[in-house]
Formats: sequence, structure tokens, C-alpha cells
Amino acid sequence: MKDLEFKLNATHIYPNSEIKGTILVSYPGRYDGVVVNTTISDSNEHIIYKSYNGKKISQNVSRLFVSKEVMPENKAEFTAIINFQPNQEYEIKFRVSIIEQHKEIESQIIFAKYSN
Repeated sequence: MKDLEFKLNATHIYPNSEIKGTILVSYPGRYDGVVVNTTISDSNEHIIYKSYNGKKISQNVSRLFVSKEVMPENKAEFTAIINFQPNQEYEIKFRVSIIEQHKEIESQIIFAKYSN
């Protein structure tokens, strides 16, 4: 098993559909948490994270950090949404990283498509 496993519920995303992600950490060392960064290519638009581990996020955030303290069994689940209307197909890059003392330990990338 790798130190980091990341899964999305779908790799083809449509406007206003809920995106669900699951992160499992088996890193044997100490770490502070995980961070999820997302880039929508050829666009200035952002993904908006709505919740993690059942806790609602009250502000619109485009970068998600989940502290180890709120990751029971070293697991994080998040929901997000993209709500702009695409005029073409966009590639979305989801990058999840394990963070230890402001340094990235390991990362995993998943690419998805966004269109009507």
C-alpha cells in the first residue's frame, strides 16, 4: 500500500454536480495533514469545497487543508462543486499532498474532465 490513496467519485464532472473525494493516509511518520489543490486548465474559475469529514465549510475556499487531528483512522472525505457554465471541455487537475512541517511528503494527482 502506498502512503497516500486518493479517489474521486467521478472523473467526468458536470455543472453543479457534487464532487466527492476520499483520501487515505498510511504514512508511518508524523504529518500535519493533507492539502487538496485543484486547477481548472484554460480557466480563471475555481472549484468550491463545501465540506470535509461531515463538517460544512462556511466560506468559499478553493484550496482545502484537512488537519490530522480531524482525520479519524487517517481518512478524509470531502465534497466540492464547480458552478460555472462551461463553453468547452476543461481538464481539472486534483492534487492531494501529505504535509509535514510545511513540506510535502508525498502527493497524488487525478485528472478529470468538466463539461455540459
